[in-house]
Amino acid sequence: MTPAPPRPAGRRPVGRRPVGRRVRAAAAPALGLAVALALSSCTVFGSGDGGSKGAAAQPDPSIAAAAPAELRSFYSQQLSWSPCEGDFQCAKVKVPLDYSKPDGGTIELAALKLAAKGGNKKGSLLVNPGGPGGSGYDFVRDAGASNISQKVRTNYDVVGFDPRGVKRSAPVTCLTDQERDASRAKIYNLDTDAGLAEAFADNKAIAAKCAEKTGPVLAHVDTVSAAKDLDVLRGVLNDTKLNYLGYSYGTFLGSTYASLFPDNVGRMVLDGALDPSLSNQELTSGQAKAFEKAIRAYVTKCLQGSGCPFTGTPDDAVKQIQDIIAAVEATPETAKDGRLVNASMFVSGFILPFYNDTNWPVLSQALASAMKGDVSPMLRLSDFGADREPNGTYSANSTFAFTAINCLDYPMSADPAAMRAEEQQLRQDSPTLGYYFAYGGTSCRDWPYKNIRTPAPVEYKGSANIVVVGTTGDPATPVEWASALRKQLGTASLLTWKGEGHTAYGRSNSCIENAVDGYLVDGKTPADNTIC
Repeated sequence: MTPAPPRPAGRRPVGRRPVGRRVRAAAAPALGLAVALALSSCTVFGSGDGGSKGAAAQPDPSIAAAAPAELRSFYSQQLSWSPCEGDFQCAKVKVPLDYSKPDGGTIELAALKLAAKGGNKKGSLLVNPGGPGGSGYDFVRDAGASNISQKVRTNYDVVGFDPRGVKRSAPVTCLTDQERDASRAKIYNLDTDAGLAEAFADNKAIAAKCAEKTGPVLAHVDTVSAAKDLDVLRGVLNDTKLNYLGYSYGTFLGSTYASLFPDNVGRMVLDGALDPSLSNQELTSGQAKAFEKAIRAYVTKCLQGSGCPFTGTPDDAVKQIQDIIAAVEATPETAKDGRLVNASMFVSGFILPFYNDTNWPVLSQALASAMKGDVSPMLRLSDFGADREPNGTYSANSTFAFTAINCLDYPMSADPAAMRAEEQQLRQDSPTLGYYFAYGGTSCRDWPYKNIRTPAPVEYKGSANIVVVGTTGDPATPVEWASALRKQLGTASLLTWKGEGHTAYGRSNSCIENAVDGYLVDGKTPADNTIC
């Protein structure tokens, strides 16, 4: 996936939204899905007894018995599914706050289930839409029926969940809605020492509020802990193997799970792959280049149709976009609702439609309006990416969860000289947006908890074949990352879509859908290096 951040932000390793200097990306709810991994053996599936409406699911004692002794009480908990959200069922799952101290505090994860419609249910399919910070609960509720095929929904209980730190699951909490508005509207000149010092000071104050309002869980929202939660979820759903569909950041969560629980992997699809071996700086550079490539693809197509707001060649059109952004940088514009739109808010709105090329006409309309002096459509896009509702409330905490998880998962340099050198490189990687990908280190320098992970290739030694999916025009997770992840996953299979936008499954491509469905439902792993 994919919101404008409460502080300057940098890398966007996923999701539905943008990046940047003051722009951040969060989860990617309705932007694509994945392909999974295959075992023809029926042992891939557990009993699949997810529980009937309003009833308690009886735990499988053999699953709990296979768990570490200190965690068996979590694996043996009895879920009580209750009707919710119309035709769905909801439950809470208890997990340790800190897996190194399982006898200590606990937190609850929110799960939502779309029950299988067929009579030959294969088990559960757990889904993560990206982020970090994306709500799987919301994704399955709002987009599951449209993005996950009928064939898959007939054969699986599709289960969305909010990972720890996200929305309904011990959420990272930092600012009030009014404070979020004020933070998004603030402008920093990070090229000056004074501007950088101001950004550091504001970030430090926000981090302190996050620690105060969130509590101890803020130290434990890292991806390794979330992957351990995923195995508890598998266990309480009575699945002997994990069947999983992860998009964008969800591929990182999935590959982390595979490295920790190789024998528990069932059918796993990782769509819009993130390369776990890359540093924060390498991820940022890769995204900057990919977005610049996507901008050129967009203007090329725009110029071939009618109603395009640009003139001349693709080079001319890219320059016209750069001029629009520069104009807003020099003089922020007032939208029709009276709010001032600065360049980072404008850029966050601009980036959002690139996650799905069916939204390119919306981008053209917003840019045409901006060229006539009305930035209101671009502000609406920015607000959507930031989870801001028209009434001024914020419906999710994806911005804060994004920062909290990344600060634990990645070491980030906050040295001013290093960040400014990176900015210059990013400007070369993306002349249009590179400036807005820089200074990610300002978010984490004064975070209350230091990072606990060093980027490295994932090690997976399981026997199940995982399916990795890449899209050639993906701006958020460049297609090269899919190839890199596939090489780290042993006997995995790489499936590539020649298309534009972020992720592939659920994007109306029959070749991708048939390959993924055949794998998830029929156990037919697509041939490695299949191109659609």
